[in-house]
Amino acid sequence: MLETVIGLYSLYTFLRVYISVMQIGYINQEKCKAPVLMSAEKYFTAGSYAVAKERLSLIETFVDYLMFLWWVLAGFTWLSGMVQVESVLLNAVLFLFGFIAINYIVGLPFELYQTFKIDEAYGFNKMTPGLFINDMIKSVLMFIIFGGALFTLLAWIISNFTMWWLWGFVLIFAVAVLVNVLYPTVIAPIFNKFEPIEEGELKEEITKLMEQVGLKSDGIFTMDASKRDSRLNAYFGGLGKSKRVVLFDTLLAKLNTKELLAVLGHELGHFSHGDIWKNIGLMGLLLFIAFYLFGHLPEALFLEMGVMQHAGVQIAMLLLLLPLVSFIFTPFMSYVSRHNEYAADEFGSQMGGKENLVSALLKLITENKAFPKSHPLVIFFYYTHPPVLERLKELGYDATGVVVGEESEVPKDGIFTFIGDENCK
Repeated sequence: MLETVIGLYSLYTFLRVYISVMQIGYINQEKCKAPVLMSAEKYFTAGSYAVAKERLSLIETFVDYLMFLWWVLAGFTWLSGMVQVESVLLNAVLFLFGFIAINYIVGLPFELYQTFKIDEAYGFNKMTPGLFINDMIKSVLMFIIFGGALFTLLAWIISNFTMWWLWGFVLIFAVAVLVNVLYPTVIAPIFNKFEPIEEGELKEEITKLMEQVGLKSDGIFTMDASKRDSRLNAYFGGLGKSKRVVLFDTLLAKLNTKELLAVLGHELGHFSHGDIWKNIGLMGLLLFIAFYLFGHLPEALFLEMGVMQHAGVQIAMLLLLLPLVSFIFTPFMSYVSRHNEYAADEFGSQMGGKENLVSALLKLITENKAFPKSHPLVIFFYYTHPPVLERLKELGYDATGVVVGEESEVPKDGIFTFIGDENCK
C-alpha cells in the first residue's frame, strides 16, 4: 500500500515538474518575441520575473517531494518516538505541531528568497526584515492558539467516532466558513491597517454601485498594502454583516476614479452572481472527498510506515496528501473560476464602462509585471483568471499592438545566474 501512495505522489510531482519546465521554456521563448500590451523592456522584464518565480517553485517542488519521502519512510516514526505523552489529545496536538513546524522551517528559505531576493530585485518588495519577523510571530501565535484548538477538536472526533471523517469534514468546513466571516474584520486587521475611504466623489460613486446591486456592507476601506508590496489589488470579502470593500493604497495611487469603479464593478459582479458561495461549495466538495478518502486509509499503510494509526498521524497524512487530491480537482475548479471571471468582467464593463475596465487591466498587468502569456498546460491547471489577452479580447480590445510605456531595467544583480533566466539571442 505504501508503494502505491509513493507511486501516486511521484506521478503528481512529475506532472508538476513537467508543467513548470514547459512554462519556463515557453516564456523564455515568448519574452523575446514582439511585445504585447506593454513596452519591449517591460515585456521582457515581466517574462524574466515569471521565469524567476517558476524556477524557484520548481526547486521547491523537488524539496517537497524529498520531504514527503522522508515523512512516509522515516519521519513519522522518528516524530512519534520524539512525542511520548500519555494523553491521546495532547499527543496528537504536539505531533502535529512538530510536523507543521518542520515543514515550515524547510519552506522558510523559499519564502525569504522570493520576498527579499526575487521580489526585491524586480521592485515589488517593501517589507523590512523587522516587519517580516513581526508578521511571522503573529502568525505563529495565532496558529498555536487557534490551530491547537482545532487540532484538539479534530483529534477528539477521530478518537471517539467510527465515522470520524464525516464529522471531521463538518468541523473543518464550518471553520472555513467562519474564517470567511471573521477575516475582513478580525483577522486581516491584525496584519494591516484599514481606514474608511475619505468622503468625496469616489466614495459616493462606489456607494451608488453597491446600492445598484443591493450590497449592504461593513464599509469601504483602504488598506496599507504598500508597506509590504507595490502590487495593485482590491477585493470584496466577508459574509453577512462582515462584508466590506477593500482597496489597496497602491491601487488608489495608480488608477483614476473611472478605472477604480470599473474594477469594483468587476468585484461586485462576483457578489451579484453569488461566486463567493459557489467557491465555498466547491471547497466543501473537495474537503468532503478528501476526508472520505483519508478516513478509509487501511491500517496496513500506517504499519508499513512504522507508526500506529493514531489521531496525530492520521491528520498529518491528510495534510501531507491533500495537495495530491486537490491537484486532481484543480483543472475543474480553475475552469469554473475562469468562467466566473468572464462573467464578472462583463458585469464590471456594464457598471463602469468597457474602456475603463480595459484601461484598468492594462495598468494592472504593467504595474504588477504580469507576463500576458502562459503555456496552455499552466492555464488549464492553475489559471483561476482567464489569460489577460483573452479577457481583453472579450471586452473588444485589440491587443496586437504594443503599448508604449515607461522603460524599465531588468535586474542585473545575479538573480539570473541563480534562477537561470536566459537573455534573448
